Amino acid sequence: MGSFSIWHWLIVLVVVVLVFGTKKLRNLGTDLGSAVKGFKEGIKTEDEKTADATAQVEHSRTGGQTIEGEIKDRSKS
Repeated sequence: MGSFSIWHWLIVLVVVVLVFGTKKLRNLGTDLGSAVKGFKEGIKTEDEKTADATAQVEHSRTGGQTIEGEIKDRSKS
């Protein structure tokens, strides 16, 4: 009566899939994932939110492109 073996868990998984169906389980997983994402967004502090917004504005302003240039040595020889 102690712990269940892997075969017990596989049988339980098969029964759950047969009862609920894969589509309903997939929808449940999607809903759970969006709820966790919303919870993480909700617990962010205001400083983190403003830092994220600033980073997004900076990224959109540069277009996400790398600016190439040439470095010149300005030391006196």
